[in-house]
Amino acid sequence: MGMSAKAIQKQRPALRLVSTKDLSRDEWLKVRKKGIGSSDASAAIGMNPYQSQLELWMVKTGRDAGLPKPNSDDPKSPVYWGHVLEPIVAEQYSQQTGRKVRRVNAVLQHSDPDKHWMLANLDYSVAADDEVQILECKTAGEFGSQLWKDGVPDYIQCQVQHQLAVTGKQAADVCVLLCGQELKIYRIERNEELIDALITLERQFWDFVETDTPPPADGTDSADRALRHLYPVDQGETLDFSQSKELSQAFDELLAIRSEMETLKSTESHLKQRIQSQMGEASKATFPSGSVSWKRSKDSVALNTKKLLKEQPELLEHYPLTRPGSRRFLMQA
Repeated sequence: MGMSAKAIQKQRPALRLVSTKDLSRDEWLKVRKKGIGSSDASAAIGMNPYQSQLELWMVKTGRDAGLPKPNSDDPKSPVYWGHVLEPIVAEQYSQQTGRKVRRVNAVLQHSDPDKHWMLANLDYSVAADDEVQILECKTAGEFGSQLWKDGVPDYIQCQVQHQLAVTGKQAADVCVLLCGQELKIYRIERNEELIDALITLERQFWDFVETDTPPPADGTDSADRALRHLYPVDQGETLDFSQSKELSQAFDELLAIRSEMETLKSTESHLKQRIQSQMGEASKATFPSGSVSWKRSKDSVALNTKKLLKEQPELLEHYPLTRPGSRRFLMQA
């Protein structure tokens, strides 16, 4: 059951944990580690397509030094363009809706001491409006825009409901610029049942942080990346899991899946080659359900380092490059 409207009105405004106006990015990241921010909410409950619970846990527990991070200063990074375009999206929102917005230069904290770990960074607040109080600005490129086909993606919905939970506000507008040319505005109303569920699941994640216990991996690339950085080296020890029914079953299932994948890979190659043999020198073939292209890529020139080092071995001493090793997961039946 969600809170009544009367109970909602009694929620105190969010606390201003720290001003971000003159805060460096490193200092801001340190503040964010004190709790779950709105952009962390979906990852904390396992609903973020880009970040797993395990990777977020590594960030919150200070184990993220070796993890790759988006470069907000790189013009090739979506994070860079999101930052650059955010004020433009906000300005267009104001022009199209007639609503005035202002930046919120602070990290906000839930006013309930029992929810002190709930933090929020708002893009903008909407000034003096009974219908909507928060503006969240987004940009999405060609790939990211696919997630917006059916409206606001679930992981963004989690972010906004988290903001509403922290601030006690009633509604937010999400303004998204798709592929740099299409602006859409979505209204998200406060949903008490969703907020209650969100708080419960976020609290479970924060328990992992406070007890320094890694959450379970979820099979994503993010979890794989986190595990490789969490356990980068092996010590030569052999563990006997034969008495663990759960892990033994996981191993047996993995063996079966690997075998099935090899069969499917062989079938895939056979079907592909049947089509290729009929295409011959054609560049494209069409079918009732789609098409396939088989084109030659452009020639490229690369340095033949093997030949160069054979003829000039002293170069290796002058320009050495050490590539760090990585752990390989090999199975034997």
